[in-house]
Parts: sequence; structure tokens; C-alpha cells
Amino acid sequence: MEKNDSVLLSIQDLNFKFTLRGQVLHAIRGISLDVYKGESLAIVGESGSGKSVLVKTLMGLNDQNGYIESGKILYNGQDLATFTTDKQWQAIRGREIAMVLQDPMTSLNPLKTIGWQIKEALELHQNLHGAAADAAVCELLAEVGIPDPQRRAKQYPHEFSGGMRQRVVIAIAMACRPKILICDEPTTALDVTIQAQILGLIKQMQKKYDLTTIYITHDLGVVANVADRIAVMYAGDIVEVGSCAEVFYDPRHPYTWALLSSLPQLGVKGEPLYSIEGTPPNLFHEVRGDAFAPRNPQALKIDFVKRPPMFAVSPTHSARTWLLDPRAPKVEPPEHIRVLREKGRALKLTGEGTANA
Repeated sequence: MEKNDSVLLSIQDLNFKFTLRGQVLHAIRGISLDVYKGESLAIVGESGSGKSVLVKTLMGLNDQNGYIESGKILYNGQDLATFTTDKQWQAIRGREIAMVLQDPMTSLNPLKTIGWQIKEALELHQNLHGAAADAAVCELLAEVGIPDPQRRAKQYPHEFSGGMRQRVVIAIAMACRPKILICDEPTTALDVTIQAQILGLIKQMQKKYDLTTIYITHDLGVVANVADRIAVMYAGDIVEVGSCAEVFYDPRHPYTWALLSSLPQLGVKGEPLYSIEGTPPNLFHEVRGDAFAPRNPQALKIDFVKRPPMFAVSPTHSARTWLLDPRAPKVEPPEHIRVLREKGRALKLTGEGTANA
């Protein structure tokens, strides 16, 4: 994907913290990231890396013990980082930025009908009421692939399967006609067949309504099928960002190497699967240098002392690692990554995409 000059949302040096039992947790550590109009951006990383905190910050949905310490979130001429009241956020949530949560059973109200829950969004953001709202509910249910929408609208969440509930959550998000749709682990609890259907539905919605989509996931298989660009997060920081092909076939950060090496399909029969040793750093404490250094067998001395800057690999690809400094010694990536690079070169020659990875 060529770099798009139409920046829809710009995150600039964002720092977000939580206070907990008298301590401060630095959840987002100086993140800068642009989101372009019409793209599909995937944010990947281990559980606890800060992915969900980052996107909830874009909608003011973090817990009350969290706060933005510094930085900007620029959207449509406004700095969302300065918002302090629900009234300010009400103009953004749903209407401009909507979210599909990972567990529809907990995000849907078990005591209200499906139709009532979709209608609530229509009344609040589109000022539709009565028969017009009922008709719009049925139209939305049909659009997300739920048959017999008039009957289904009168049913409750427990009467729907997991995949159907996820379709309902997508319908609620689309009821507000947002510009940005955030999908937080949208296929986690679904089987493989239903996963493919839900991802296909989101792509269909994106094309129909010219949506910009942000996927939060730790499943790199999902990423290969939906993303134009990938941002890799570790310990509250973005350590690499690039096009899907660049991150899959030419990764530069050792953490991205480790994530890709952990893919089961890269395993060799009879040999143990690769796993990342150690644990992420404790963000209640100050992180010095490269946060991944203690788990990185290729770490340099400077990795333990000074946080690396973002080094540009190409106009669309950059990584936060001292290995890209011209003065750094040449370090060969693991065998799995060399295999991926060779595959990437072969795919480039044949014109195939990462979906076949």
C-alpha cells in the first residue's frame, strides 16, 4: 500500500497512565501514529502490551483512574486529548469513532431485546424514532446477514449464537455511520469458519461505507487477511510499523521477529514450537532503553541504556531498534525470519499477497 497523504487521525507523543493503590502505571509510553483515511490498520502484540488501552483512549473509554499525561490526539480539527467531559466525547463516540468489542455477550444487555439496543443508537445519533427507527433496525440486521430481521429484533442476546451476536454488535456500531471502526479482537471466541464470515462482513462494511478500520489482535493470521498496515506494540510502545508485506516479509525489530517466529505454521515437525522467553516489563517501574532488551538474545549494550528512536526503513516502514543505526553491528535475524524473507521475495516475483502466507 502506498503511503496516503490523507491523515484522518494523528496520535502524537501520547502518554497515558493509571493510578492504582498509590502507584502509577505508565500504560502508553510516547506513542506517535497516523491513521489514514480508508485504510485497514492492525495493531498487534502480546496481551498486556497496551493495544486496548490505546484505542479506548481514542474514545475516552478508559477507567476513571486513567489519565492522559501528555500528547495529542488530533481528529477533524480537534485535540481529543483535551476532552474532559462526557458531553464532549458524546459527539465522537459512535458518531465519528465506533468500536466492536471482543466479547459480544458482555457488551450486549441481556435484559433488553436486540432491536431495542440497536434502536437506542439510532435514536441517540441519528434522531430516528418510532416506525422509522424500527425499519432502520431491520435494515441493519439484514445488512449484517441476520435472516428474518423483524422476528430477530424482538429476541434477546441469549437466543443468538456467538457469531450472530457479533453481527449484532457490528450492526450497533454501524447504526451511527462512523468514520472510524475499531475492532477489538472481533473474532477471539469464534470458530475458524465464523471468524472468516465476520472478517468478510467487516471488509464488506468498510468498502460500502468508506470506513477506516483499526483491528486490535494478537492473531497474525487474522492480520494477513485484513490489514493494509501493521503497527507492532510492546510494553505500551509502538516498536515497528509498516505495510502488511513489509512487516511480514521484511521485519526489522527483534520483537517482531519473535512474534512471527511464534507462528505455528512456521514450526517444524518433531521440533518444539518457538516461544518468547521471559515476561514483559513491569510498567509500574520506569523502563530504561529498549523494553524488549531483557528478552532479546540479540540485544546490544545500548539497548539497556537508551530508548532507540524510530529508524526509517522505507517511506512506509520504520522500526524502533538500535540494530538499524548505521553504527550497529550486523545481526542476522532468526532462521524463521530468513525463511519468511525468501517467501516474500518469491511472492513479490509472482505478484501474490500476504493473504496466502
